[in-house]
Amino acid sequence: MDAVLFVGHGSQDPEGNEEVRQFVNELAGQIDVPVLETCFLEFEQPDMLAGLSACVKRGATRVAVIPIILFSAGHAKIHIPAAIDEAKELYPHVQFIYGRPIGIHQEVLNILEARLQEAGITSEQKKDDVAVLVIGRGSSDPDANSDIYKMSRMFWEKSQVKWVETAFMGVTFPLYQDGIERCLKLGARHVVVLPYFLFTGVLIKRMADQLEQFRLRYPEAQFTLAAYFGFHPLLQEVLKDRVQEALHGEVKLNCDTCQYRLAAMEHIDHHHHHHHDHGHGHHHHHHHGHSHDHDHSHDHDHHTVKHGHK
Repeated sequence: MDAVLFVGHGSQDPEGNEEVRQFVNELAGQIDVPVLETCFLEFEQPDMLAGLSACVKRGATRVAVIPIILFSAGHAKIHIPAAIDEAKELYPHVQFIYGRPIGIHQEVLNILEARLQEAGITSEQKKDDVAVLVIGRGSSDPDANSDIYKMSRMFWEKSQVKWVETAFMGVTFPLYQDGIERCLKLGARHVVVLPYFLFTGVLIKRMADQLEQFRLRYPEAQFTLAAYFGFHPLLQEVLKDRVQEALHGEVKLNCDTCQYRLAAMEHIDHHHHHHHDHGHGHHHHHHHGHSHDHDHSHDHDHHTVKHGHK
């Protein structure tokens, strides 16, 4: 019997944890899986091992572990695989499949565009003196930080906004204030802060508080705080994609947003597998699910079904 375990990051803010639970409850009616559980990596219970155990106790013989996490950093690369390895030892008769974080996905760009429009930025204003400041959590993993820059760049190309800048709430640079100052120095008169966050929490609330300070410090400029991803229907679609990949062994990689893939498909008769070349450097034999190229020290067995390796 199949189960899906959704893994939330966990927040010190109970409201953020409750949003994760609500989000999974809304997804439950859209996913045809007998067992569905939610757990958290930190600050909230149940933890991962408890979540995995709950799936097994409910009769699951195959558990897809789906991180509700934006990018592959320490949690996705180390903590989740370690918990899966621990569960494998406890439940050798159960198959555990590790799905991908949200990562690079076309629908995320559409969510950003929707949040920008909700903030009142029309097509005409985009060509004016508006700057969008994409704000991420910030990670000690350069790989994850580079992914948000990639998404910001792709959003700039899609959105037609004059300036799209990137900054972080902590851990790494440039920080939030640095990003605001850069937008103003570029000539923006209106800065729209676009949170690259899934749910509310301590940092989202701090972001709003700091924006009030920026309004006082820079009275000549206009500032708008857009909504975080939250319960946007497209976020549900992304997570459903990740469930399907895990349970059916589909590998999509960055082909999700590859402009060359569709053109290439016009000239070949077979499905999108490992043997076509985009000509732009993602090599399918080792990029599965993680945007980094180094080997993990943990057991790779939990990747086999997800990556479709036979």
